[in-house]
Amino acid sequence: MQIHQLVDACIFALSFWLAYRMRADAVVLNLFRLDPVASFEQFAWVLVVLIPAAPLVLEAQGFYDRPILCSRAVTIWQLFKGCFVTTIGLILVLFLSRLAIARWVPFWFGATSFLLVFGKEEMLRIIYKSKLAQAQIRRRFVVVGTGDEASRARNEFQSKTYEGVEILAELDLTQTPIPKLAEFLHEHSVNGVILSAKHSYFEQVEAVIRACELEGIEVWLIADFFSTQISRTSFDDFLGRPVLVFSTTPEASWQSVSKQVVDLFGSFALLVICAIPLLFVALLIRLTSPGPVLFRQQRSGLNGRPFTILKFRTMVTDAEQRKHELASMNEMSGPVFKMTNDPRITPIGKILRKFSIDELPQLFNVLRGEMSLVGPRPLPVAEVKQFNDLAHRRRLSVKPGLTCLWQISGRNEVTDFKDWVRLDLEYIDNWSIWLDLKILWRTIPAVLLGSGAK
Repeated sequence: MQIHQLVDACIFALSFWLAYRMRADAVVLNLFRLDPVASFEQFAWVLVVLIPAAPLVLEAQGFYDRPILCSRAVTIWQLFKGCFVTTIGLILVLFLSRLAIARWVPFWFGATSFLLVFGKEEMLRIIYKSKLAQAQIRRRFVVVGTGDEASRARNEFQSKTYEGVEILAELDLTQTPIPKLAEFLHEHSVNGVILSAKHSYFEQVEAVIRACELEGIEVWLIADFFSTQISRTSFDDFLGRPVLVFSTTPEASWQSVSKQVVDLFGSFALLVICAIPLLFVALLIRLTSPGPVLFRQQRSGLNGRPFTILKFRTMVTDAEQRKHELASMNEMSGPVFKMTNDPRITPIGKILRKFSIDELPQLFNVLRGEMSLVGPRPLPVAEVKQFNDLAHRRRLSVKPGLTCLWQISGRNEVTDFKDWVRLDLEYIDNWSIWLDLKILWRTIPAVLLGSGAK
């Protein structure tokens, strides 16, 4: 995979140079009556950013996790998303650096990189399909396990046509002595053993692994000893010992690093852009309603850890004390309190809430690492303590965010807390940096139009 990433990094760098050279070519200038461009040297530093970033973007799209000979549709879609995000990132980098570049260069770069990388993939497809390559990459495996488990494992490999793997035989773990297994490995020049068995056969499993160790043969242990509903399993190393990890949250990856980078730079950029509007709103609140400009409240963050959330104050100062008087008018099922035409909201507060302007100070929470731009909305600590279903606490397994699926799905039109939680868990289970960008993009019209707000 690292070789593929290095080759793709070089292709993206070459694509940027080709896009620039095409735009600077005299024939193109005369044909489209374009103005000459500056020398390439002042933009050469872009390659320093582009070379490591482009493969990471492709990796975030799952481009390097595809089977060797996956369908062209999958390759085209993942590659298109990767080139699109890389092109947008290039435009942002050039914009923030305040370097004027011909507007067609980034677009030609995106198209050129897509064509060149896709061409490389097509060449690899032709090579992999050749008889010589098939003979080199195909590996011969034996499935070893209890009767049912071995048959199921073999059927799964065959039904999914796992590339590069040829299943030679299926051996019963309980009826095949170790010497007989070793003899079979010798006779058929086996490359590896796929070992599938329940936890009650740990002793036999260990014996097979030791036998393969002596033979120098690779073992794939299908570690599904315990049935889980939603947890994803992965392996790690703890003090030199192999550890099987069960997790329901997004795993640490370049995508999670990208999310942190987007949170940091995105919140900082938005605070700089919104600095004057924020001061204007603060002054407006001060002049129209007695009390502090900001509302501070303890909310449950990552894993339920309390933090102080910041919001523009949209209610009267004694709103929390009057909350119990309105409890019977709560329109949201569950522990959350929501009410249309809440009498505690100030006149200016209605406008701030409708367009979510009151949430902007939370950019400071994002900058401090307490929140993310995208994630489940943080609830007050008191409301979290009222959860009657412990499964609802799984929404606390990721950082809370400024916007989420609930925010773009009608916001306050969702009146059942279970639907709110369902949307949050759907986000957690399907998280990707691409989903975050999609939610951020859809949040813009939802906020500008004030859709679903109260």
